[in-house]
Amino acid sequence: MLLPPAPTPTQRAAMRVRPARTAAMRMAWRDLLFLHWRWDPAEIQARLPAGLFVDTHDGAAWLGIVPFWMDAVRPSFLPPLPGLSWFLELNLRTYVYTSDGTPGVWFFSLDCNQPLAVRIARGGFSLPYVDAKQQGRRPTPAHPLASFTSLRAGGTATALEYEMAGAAFTAPPGSLEYFLVERYAFFSTTRRGSLREGRVWHPPYVVAPARVPQAEVGMFADNGLATPTRPADHALVSAGVAIHAYALSPVVAPRR
Repeated sequence: MLLPPAPTPTQRAAMRVRPARTAAMRMAWRDLLFLHWRWDPAEIQARLPAGLFVDTHDGAAWLGIVPFWMDAVRPSFLPPLPGLSWFLELNLRTYVYTSDGTPGVWFFSLDCNQPLAVRIARGGFSLPYVDAKQQGRRPTPAHPLASFTSLRAGGTATALEYEMAGAAFTAPPGSLEYFLVERYAFFSTTRRGSLREGRVWHPPYVVAPARVPQAEVGMFADNGLATPTRPADHALVSAGVAIHAYALSPVVAPRR
């Protein structure tokens, strides 16, 4: 399959500009692990909806598992609510772009332990959220090793332990770290199959190399993908960022 040209460095940098419109949601993503494996681009492309194309770095596609804590999630016009606005999330993602060169994320699934958030995200953002039993231990200066476990009904457990293992930095443009973490759009499909784009804005991530002593990644099997038999090819941690999330907009293919 002949793919459209990949996003240019200018197009990638333009995604970091804060949208002029009002955000629909605000939240913070905290204590993240970015755990990634190189993957066959053809296999990823075969699983994407029409209108999306696999994004590659040095010829490889990437699949990532990202566990984190969702903090103070709420509509922009409301304060966070105790018992509702703090929860856990685990997603399996890859990297894509549209025919006009807009780069972003495609989620195979997003597992979450807050049932209301699952239903709001499914209905309001057309995202493939799934209910799951999850628990975790956030890193602290005294106990820097974080842990995160997740199990959906009828699924296979994902269990992770991770900690910082090097100096923190901001990913420079063109680097693999920039390709993997500096993503400001996601794509989803409606029930009728229409493609939608969601934008987010946040300061650039400050990331660090990660040590991952435990990585049981059942989430691959839950999504019909082969479970990797090797350790992850790349691992980063981040303390996180504050997020502005914007309403979905339709993806319109450019005229030929």
